[in-house]
Amino acid sequence: MGSYAEEYKRFINNREDFWKEKADLIHWYKKSEKILSKTEEDLFRWYEGGTLNTCYLAVDFHVENGRKDQTALIYDSPVTNTKQKFTYGELQKEVSEFAGVLVNLGITKGDRVVIYMPMIPEAVFAMLACARIGAIHSVVFGGFAPHELAIRIDDATPKLLISSSYGIEVDKIIPYKPLLDEAIHQATHKPDSVLMVKRPNLDEIMHTGRDHYYHEIRSEAKPRDCVPVGANHPLYILYTSGTTGKPKGVIRENGGHAVAMHYSMKAVYNMNPGDVFWSASDVGWVVGHSYIVYAPLIYGCTTILYEGKPVRTPDAGAFFRVISEYKVKVLFTAPTAIRAIKKEDPEGKLLKKYDITCLETLFLAGERTDPNTYYWAQDLLKVPVVDHWWQTETGWAISSNLIGIEKRDSKAGSSNFPVPGFEVHILDDGGNVLENGKEGYIAVKLPLPPGCLPTLWKDTPNFRKSYLQQYPGYYVTGDGGYYDKDGYLFVMGRIDDVINVAGHRLSTGEMEEIISSHPSVAECAVIGIAEEIKGQIPIGFVVLKDGHSSEGLKLETDLSHMIREQIGAIASFKNAMIVKRLPKTRSGKILRKTMRKMLDGEEFTIPSTIDDPAILDEIKEIAKSHKVGKAFS
Repeated sequence: MGSYAEEYKRFINNREDFWKEKADLIHWYKKSEKILSKTEEDLFRWYEGGTLNTCYLAVDFHVENGRKDQTALIYDSPVTNTKQKFTYGELQKEVSEFAGVLVNLGITKGDRVVIYMPMIPEAVFAMLACARIGAIHSVVFGGFAPHELAIRIDDATPKLLISSSYGIEVDKIIPYKPLLDEAIHQATHKPDSVLMVKRPNLDEIMHTGRDHYYHEIRSEAKPRDCVPVGANHPLYILYTSGTTGKPKGVIRENGGHAVAMHYSMKAVYNMNPGDVFWSASDVGWVVGHSYIVYAPLIYGCTTILYEGKPVRTPDAGAFFRVISEYKVKVLFTAPTAIRAIKKEDPEGKLLKKYDITCLETLFLAGERTDPNTYYWAQDLLKVPVVDHWWQTETGWAISSNLIGIEKRDSKAGSSNFPVPGFEVHILDDGGNVLENGKEGYIAVKLPLPPGCLPTLWKDTPNFRKSYLQQYPGYYVTGDGGYYDKDGYLFVMGRIDDVINVAGHRLSTGEMEEIISSHPSVAECAVIGIAEEIKGQIPIGFVVLKDGHSSEGLKLETDLSHMIREQIGAIASFKNAMIVKRLPKTRSGKILRKTMRKMLDGEEFTIPSTIDDPAILDEIKEIAKSHKVGKAFS
């Protein structure tokens, strides 16, 4: 591919030629004559008129081209002590028979299917089976509250819901059927059928005529072949949080998605067909869609479906065991997973039990990687650590170190360089492009590349309002950041994480960086709370490393001094409270906005994605005891 600079220049000079070249690398039933076009609503589209099938690319293509006996999918479940491997040939059998069950239940091209599943192989089979027959799947994270599931049912209006008996959180079983039944009860739209994948040792209440067990009706179904679909036919809908409280249904189209997934596996991750790729995420999140299921399989790699945690299943060496056992070349996970390992095993002693010399690169995304975590992982694993940045809306990396094109040095705290396809600018309040070194709004010049959302499901007005309205000609990411003098992109967090202290815009991400460098700190969150004189002041919540006591640390004084020294007295950082845990979503994002609203005495909704709501109560009590926040001072 040449150098990164050459690759990026080719994209900038002629986007259509660039993306035609990448499209030619995958199998089409009919190639598009229009690479880039516009709809009647004046929205961009890629590969209009082309036809293909994503399931064919991910499964059948490899069976027909010499990879029938290669392992496609590895299922590793420490919570059930189960391990399974599926070759591409076996995957084809499972998926085509699952597609037959869908057809027998009345599902045809364009119908929606909501998948509410734990991390079991049937979740992957279900997604690919939908793609096989042209149905549109919408995966909802297993264990979501009934109300949230009901909202998604009403928006997607599925004919079918696919679920399973239960999910497992470490050692706790979460039955799904009662949640699903309550969601259907709450929803205005009623699906025709429910398909249940049975797991051992739990019986469900089944509704006659509506509910079916997969294992009971599978034998009645005949395998189904792939159905050609248009490049602009939706592959899936994935819901992401909306500022209004109503989830936004991000659409992913078959054509552009397949091209982007294929390109990214080599360019971003430096994978080759046959290599083992592990995305330690969940199929309910965008990372799971893109890099557990679709991209690795489209590229002919082996992918791992892991039902467990980085710690407590059984210990902080769990990830090292998986890497060693399956010869993982690239691990992709969230910084919060690395911090969890660091907290329980700060010296990395458990790594000594395993040989992970197969691992070439660690990729991190989902939230900003603080330099402390970056250096800890790099020193322990002895491999390059790449922080890369993307969103549910984009479906793949906006910026990264593209090691498959040119291995360049990464910088701690930076998500490196724009990926070819994304022309990333830093804008001021007026929409002017800022020079390197100045912080502003991160925006992507239109058109977005293939693989990104073309609009929202049944809601183009909200798509325009949410992403296109603020700066005409740009997609607004909602994140703030800057380029440094060397052209490295630094994403400093959501715009609402930038606080205004006495007229000075300060980044809480920068303060978190400083606090994380303290030898006793495992993890932290800094938020800006309302203050009568200065408008806002920062406060910190700190999780200590195991074995580090707060006694004698003078932590508040230490941290205040560090921030004063590195940012200045203007930061007005005085409060740092020690907590056992930070409130997070199940995907690992810290709920800074929720914490801020709670402390400021504003109305707030506890997100359905929260890992443990009790943590917010603990935060509230600690803040109250310190008289911190408008609500408690």
